[in-house]
Amino acid sequence: MMQILIAPNAFKNSLAAADVALAIREGFEQSKLQCKLYCFPVGDGGDGTGELILHHGNGLNISAEVHDPLGRKISSSFGLIDKGKTAVIEMSNASGLRLLNTSELNPLRASSYGTGELIERVLDRDVNKIIMCIGGSATVDGAVGMLQALGFHFLNKDGKELNNIPGSLVELSSIDFLRVDKRINDCKIIVLCDVENFLLGAEGAAAVFGPQKGATPDSVKKLEASLTKLRDIVFQQTGKDMSVIKHGGAAGGVAAGLAALLNAELVNGIEHFLLLTHFDKALEKTDLVITGEGSIDLQTLQGKGPFGVAKKAKEKGIPVIGLAGKVPIGTVEALDEYFDVLLSINKEPVDLAAALSQTYQNLKTTAKDIGDLLAQHGSFKKSIFRQ
Repeated sequence: MMQILIAPNAFKNSLAAADVALAIREGFEQSKLQCKLYCFPVGDGGDGTGELILHHGNGLNISAEVHDPLGRKISSSFGLIDKGKTAVIEMSNASGLRLLNTSELNPLRASSYGTGELIERVLDRDVNKIIMCIGGSATVDGAVGMLQALGFHFLNKDGKELNNIPGSLVELSSIDFLRVDKRINDCKIIVLCDVENFLLGAEGAAAVFGPQKGATPDSVKKLEASLTKLRDIVFQQTGKDMSVIKHGGAAGGVAAGLAALLNAELVNGIEHFLLLTHFDKALEKTDLVITGEGSIDLQTLQGKGPFGVAKKAKEKGIPVIGLAGKVPIGTVEALDEYFDVLLSINKEPVDLAAALSQTYQNLKTTAKDIGDLLAQHGSFKKSIFRQ
């Protein structure tokens, strides 16, 4: 009996990874294929990754009151795994886009302060490691808000605390480290990143991620200037150049700020997730892997969830089917190296809104079709998907 491991990422703006896995499972169950199905939803550091880490690690979720990106009090949470010694913080729970209405999006005002408050709460729990999942943030503040919550002070030339960060960072003259919470020095911080972008420039935090968080072209210029000034002052005081840190642009520069000022370790999100959740063990005795996310293209190979899953599976000689709302037309050799088959779950051209609303049903239908095809031919072969 074929054993199938279902290991998808989230379909952005549509379904969480766990729901994607459930839809695929239901489709196979409705097919004619006799098989054993195992669900292993994955995260690459994007929104929802922390929840999946807690799920796979039988973690504990703890409520905490913090401030949202605009300074309003909200109920948030963090997780504990490894018998309480490792904390898991999902940035989107305190500083996420999903906490704001569309009309409220403004990365010149949005702060990561609330995520810093979550760090303070976990330090009260005497943890020795913090795993941070930073996807889905509403901020482009280079982690300054977060650092303020931990006791860093960002001062202008008159020695006065800056307000309205990150917009006011262009006035930054010095950083006061004297009142930083010393407990953070004894805590290892690992940041899961799902992009490789650097802090500054055309592919940097402001230019690429600012518009996604509501920045206008003028706001992007101001954010770039603010992050540049932050880079300059940090370099003057520490000798560390935030602009050359790989992954540094993730979450609006949060990754660069944490690496430079808290010595955080920035890691490829999916690789660390799969290691942390013992994915290799899940692959044992697996005959076929199904993965996917909203779009699979060449950018997927830059460290997205499906790539990490496919890479691990191919190392063990296991065939991989990738499902997505959008896949390339024709053959792409770089993708073919990792994905035996790429299938769009949309059977015909459809506008984005309709595609998003139909994702669950389309995943079920596609999975059922795959199951029926495998049942008809008795085993997996690439050729049966090209008929």
